[in-house]
Amino acid sequence: MKLMRPLLQASWLALFLFSHAAHARDADEGKPAPAFETTTIDGTKLSLASMAGKVVVINYWATWCPPCREEMPALESYFREHQSEGLVMLAVSMDEPTDLAKVREVMKDYTFQAAMASSTSARGYGRIWRIPLTFVIDRHGILRKDGWAGAKMNLKALDKIVTPLLREP
Repeated sequence: MKLMRPLLQASWLALFLFSHAAHARDADEGKPAPAFETTTIDGTKLSLASMAGKVVVINYWATWCPPCREEMPALESYFREHQSEGLVMLAVSMDEPTDLAKVREVMKDYTFQAAMASSTSARGYGRIWRIPLTFVIDRHGILRKDGWAGAKMNLKALDKIVTPLLREP
């Protein structure tokens, strides 16, 4: 039994360190958002730099994820109401590149843009292993909602988090 304790302690330490490394990121609320670049499913190239002056909502999702699909109507409703105020909404699908047709089929019902994770460079946000996951960036490029903290997005959450950012110059 005495030999088991150090082995168990070492196992827990290794698990903790691996878990911490898997979440390592440069995305901290109140600080400049990490670089983000993508090509949407319609071929448009986007980056945080190209969206400067806009409030950006980046939502990671997948066609096979029921909680993700439950968020989509609220995202659409909020986007339709606020897009003229400088809101950019982007859905980044975690589906495999071979499932692009499925992603297009789902996204035909929505007016905001979509991209595939395979066409996205966003290393500073951490390894995306849990979805849905939403990040919000203000007009000045500051991360205002770290997707790793908080519950899923609905109209109430969007109104609380995003609407004040749309009102700021």
